[in-house]
Amino acid sequence: MDSKALAAAGITVVLWASAFVSIRSAGAEYSPGALALGRLLAGSAVLVIIWLVRGGGLPPRAAWPGILGSGVLWFGLYMVALNWGEQLVDAGTAAMVVNIGPIVIALLGGWLLKEGFPRALFAGLAVSFAGAAVVGLSMSEGGGSSVAGVLLCLLAAVSYGVGVVFQKPALRHASALQVTTFGCVVGTVACLPFAGQLIEEAPVASLGATLNVVYLGVFPTALAFTTWAYALARTTSGKMGATTYLTPALVVLMSWAVLGEVPGWLTLLGGLLCLVGVGVSRSRPRRLSGQGVR
Repeated sequence: MDSKALAAAGITVVLWASAFVSIRSAGAEYSPGALALGRLLAGSAVLVIIWLVRGGGLPPRAAWPGILGSGVLWFGLYMVALNWGEQLVDAGTAAMVVNIGPIVIALLGGWLLKEGFPRALFAGLAVSFAGAAVVGLSMSEGGGSSVAGVLLCLLAAVSYGVGVVFQKPALRHASALQVTTFGCVVGTVACLPFAGQLIEEAPVASLGATLNVVYLGVFPTALAFTTWAYALARTTSGKMGATTYLTPALVVLMSWAVLGEVPGWLTLLGGLLCLVGVGVSRSRPRRLSGQGVR
């Protein structure tokens, strides 16, 4: 990726890390479906305004299968499952289970998108997953996780991974703004059955919880999903998925800086492993000695 795509990926990872904190906060007053719909409504509003101002036009017909698939699975199902899962398991367990997603992306991308199975990518995924597991175990709140919560987080991870594989081909035919805007709108439509819950809960929710919902829609959704699509269009889905292993490490740092929660040495070790794994996954294979010498 070029420097702009790397910067876009960095923005995405930072904002998605902040989303875990906001979901935990807003989830205390909003049910999973209402939280997802409120977030998607805010995100869709921002994206549609930007799309209209920029005259983005409608995506080509060839992009719609990927937009519909990613909209239903990633913008819709993923967000509801993650919100619900985070109400039943601790943050560490949720982060550990959801980080199965990049492995799903790498496997499906190598098979369905013909991206191959580079050794460096899978070595990096293994190291990063080990780091995410260490972070998850170190942040666990005394084994208060439920089987249902773990299964919901697993559903979120799989829907996230499959959604990305749907999205990648769409970016060959449409812009990042088009794919993100219409994917978000599709996800909003898919979550409309939760409209009644949102109407009931919004008037009685605190201002802080509602502002968290709006924040989730504007920044981790509208902005971060657009920068993700921009970067994804310029690299393989497997390598983009690997960059999200930085999220657990950033969540630890954010909790340290904002909430004053000082991480233990085991948490720091897990975060370091996540960073090392991402570096390994993005490394290039060495050339054979003498190759290219004339």
